[in-house]
Amino acid sequence: MRPATVTAAAVTAVLGAGAALLAAGRLAGDAALRNPSARPLPTEPRLTVHATAAGQVTLTRSLASLRSGRYGLIGEDCHAVVGPVVEHAAGTADTVVRRLEKVTRGTLLPGSKVRLTPQVHTGDPRTALGLEYHDVEIPGELGVLPAWFVPGARDTWVLTLHGLGTTREHPMVVLDFLHGQRFPVLDLAYRGDPGAPKRPDGLSHLGESEWRDVDAAIRYAIGHGAERIVLHGWSTGATMALRAAAHAGLRDRISGLVLDSPVLDWEATLRALATGRRTPAALLPLAVRAAQGSTGRHSDGPAEALGPATLRVPTLIFHGPGDTLAPYRLSRELAARQPDLISLHEVLDAPHGAMWNADPGRYEEALRRFLTPLM
Repeated sequence: MRPATVTAAAVTAVLGAGAALLAAGRLAGDAALRNPSARPLPTEPRLTVHATAAGQVTLTRSLASLRSGRYGLIGEDCHAVVGPVVEHAAGTADTVVRRLEKVTRGTLLPGSKVRLTPQVHTGDPRTALGLEYHDVEIPGELGVLPAWFVPGARDTWVLTLHGLGTTREHPMVVLDFLHGQRFPVLDLAYRGDPGAPKRPDGLSHLGESEWRDVDAAIRYAIGHGAERIVLHGWSTGATMALRAAAHAGLRDRISGLVLDSPVLDWEATLRALATGRRTPAALLPLAVRAAQGSTGRHSDGPAEALGPATLRVPTLIFHGPGDTLAPYRLSRELAARQPDLISLHEVLDAPHGAMWNADPGRYEEALRRFLTPLM
């Protein structure tokens, strides 16, 4: 074979390999951004149910199943609520026994594959908590956004925004508490959620475009009697709250922010999601670049996008070092930058979006102290 032919063949092979890598990166990036809102995050390990009896469930022993607190347990056809580890139960070296509070859907059978989720409740505020509520429809950029409205006596409304791997059922973990404090609550389903408009490209933008649905919800609340708004968001819902505080048309009516596990560095979160889907490390940079191209999102750190100019209202951050999806250090840095406005409540041994689950009592007390001056 002549040298020119050999060179052409080599160049073709290299180009072909490069195209294949780019295609693989694109698939990995898109897959990381397509996690359905009702499906647990891929960073949560799958556990096996070994037995259930007398208000207890035996699970595969892991760091996840040993966490303290109260969680949902979700499988293909079941959902249950589990409490703390039963310290003196007869487990084995490979299993752990937790308190089984209730099975809310389906049946937990030996051999079932399940994951822990911060989403404890299923259904709606009436079926899950016995609270009266109204189904409301909010005109949004892409169409009608469904929401649950739980009435309250105050003229400060709390607008709740779920995050990755959950639905508007997740904020019900604090709904009973907020109702007890007499706050009206608007629990929003936004683009990509069940019953809400589809995302135009099918991809989560990690809050970058979704915040515009928050803008619509704020307008709805003000138009229906709210004088002030507190935004309470988890994960990308917290990011949406930050974006709304900076850009919403009625942002001057926002009186406070509660941010649980905020996503402040979308590249770090995207890498974690892709890793959870077993993307090879060599493909991670390509996955990030592909996601930038797919969503039109460009790199920006918290100092640039969520800096002092953004935060003009009291802000409470719940976060902890156990979060592998949204780096805790960024919340710490953000709080250190404006200690007069931002309070950071550190939560140990809690995964992403599950700060309430790790210690509900301490979470609600911190929330009560924060909200009292905003009532």
